Amino acid sequence: MKASRKPDEEKYPLDKGDIHHTENFLAVSDESVKENFKKYGLFEDNVVFLKGWLKDTMPDAPIEKLAVLRIDGDMYESTLDAISSLYPKLSEGGFCIIDDYVHLPCKDAVDGYREKYHITSPIKSIDWTGVYWQK
Repeated sequence: MKASRKPDEEKYPLDKGDIHHTENFLAVSDESVKENFKKYGLFEDNVVFLKGWLKDTMPDAPIEKLAVLRIDGDMYESTLDAISSLYPKLSEGGFCIIDDYVHLPCKDAVDGYREKYHITSPIKSIDWTGVYWQK
């Protein structure tokens, strides 16, 4: 499999020079994802797989409510796409987990979103890279 598309550096300058799109190990086949779900007993009729870019799949994703939102977007654009589409669906009391908060583009996307929507819940560290807060 080939990795993802090159970042839109003009629209998202913080993604300039990002090389995630060159890392073929980040490209995972549909079958591989499904096999991992089966391996852990998570492959059930109510599981829906959405293939495509976050910006294309998340706005209309068939998701009504979330108890846990875990974002592993790495870059500014993908993090912003995910949080913008999914955070409004996070239930009060639910948890938002950000995997790559240590990376400046990801951190800026999260901080900008939180500021824009007046999210003041304290951010807590998980490890050297991840954080979470409760809505």
